[in-house]
Amino acid sequence: MRSKPIAIYWMRRDLRLEDNAALYHALRASEPVLPLFIFDTMILDKLHDKKDKRVQFIYNELRAITTELHKHGSDLVVKIGQPMDIWKELISEYNVAAVYTNEDYEPYARERDGRVGEMLSGHNIAFNTYKDQVIFDKAEVAKAGGQPYTVYTPYSKRWKERLTPFFYKSYPVSKYLHNLSKVSEHFHFPTLESIGFERVEFEYPPRVAKAEIVNRYDRQRDYPAIEGTTHLGLHLRFGTLSIRKLLVYALKHNQTFVGELIWRDFFQQILWHFPHVEKEAFKKAYNFIEWRNDEKEFKRWCDGKTGYPLVDAGMRELNETGFMHNRVRMVVASFLAKHLLIDWRWGESYFAEKLLDYDLAANNGNWQWAAGCGTDAAPYFRVFNPELQMKRFDPDMKYVLQWVPEFGTKDYPEPIVAHEFARKRCLEVYKKALNREK
Repeated sequence: MRSKPIAIYWMRRDLRLEDNAALYHALRASEPVLPLFIFDTMILDKLHDKKDKRVQFIYNELRAITTELHKHGSDLVVKIGQPMDIWKELISEYNVAAVYTNEDYEPYARERDGRVGEMLSGHNIAFNTYKDQVIFDKAEVAKAGGQPYTVYTPYSKRWKERLTPFFYKSYPVSKYLHNLSKVSEHFHFPTLESIGFERVEFEYPPRVAKAEIVNRYDRQRDYPAIEGTTHLGLHLRFGTLSIRKLLVYALKHNQTFVGELIWRDFFQQILWHFPHVEKEAFKKAYNFIEWRNDEKEFKRWCDGKTGYPLVDAGMRELNETGFMHNRVRMVVASFLAKHLLIDWRWGESYFAEKLLDYDLAANNGNWQWAAGCGTDAAPYFRVFNPELQMKRFDPDMKYVLQWVPEFGTKDYPEPIVAHEFARKRCLEVYKKALNREK
């Protein structure tokens, strides 16, 4: 195997063979390309639910990709372990000329890629990385002096000014699939059990942007009882759908939906420039907040038993499906941080465990927004009233009654805290923290 030089395409959060930057560049280079996926135990070991729907989704997609590769006489190498250990094995087994992969902007991924790249460089193996999961990354959209934007609106304006067809042009991968490495016999594909997980039967949302949803997105996206959002977050998170392809579609159909894609880029560049947000408040003063962190109240929030119907409906939807409507996410996050004064990081971690479309940059950005401590955040004195939010966005209570059928009966709990009391308490605690920083 070491005799013929090959290139390895390292697949991570880009689970597709079409319009894929790293795969395209690998296939256009001189060596035959061997695709690789690593089930990274540094990530998987932190997942407590061994029936994790996201792991099952990745597994399903890899099986489908393997089947497609077989049609081209090639195959997917699937490994389980720590990336550094796997790469040391691979370069001893194969004559690797170069490695191609798409960039990941999360702190762990940056540290991992830095170490892998350095190790490969020590063996004279090029480590080539490409932008693929966003339209603009890092400092591609920046202020005149090169500083990053920390407020969405001016970022969005500059993003739109910079946008030309060059940035969403598709990579014609299919033309070059004949340059895949050919195999005489198929590689072993591990079982889900060997990865440490159990099979899950679940119907995942299709990777299709439905015209009737996108066309009415600006008018329907805030109403959880309506099928008014695309559920494409899962596919963008794992790269089973090209962001460029989706943007082309959005530009034709709905500018509000384009705005949602800009938010994705915005939060990714925030995470890149300010990696401390992974563990701390973007606005440092908010690190002084004295959270109550009542574990019993947190449990009631997790279980959807707070006595606030819209909050409870959202949490039950999340627990059962791995999804929560965007408007409701905002309400439940604000409720945890401001009504219950429970550290937003507790809620962020719970969402990270449950959300099918969990993405560190977006999840962190939105939680910090709701808690008032992030970029472009809702000011601390803005405390959403869950009852008014329900009346406005679920007036017929179709959504609430779908998930909280006992609402209105003696079986439904009293509110965990009175809204006006919680609001005043929140303002006092936040104000104290902000004054302390001064």
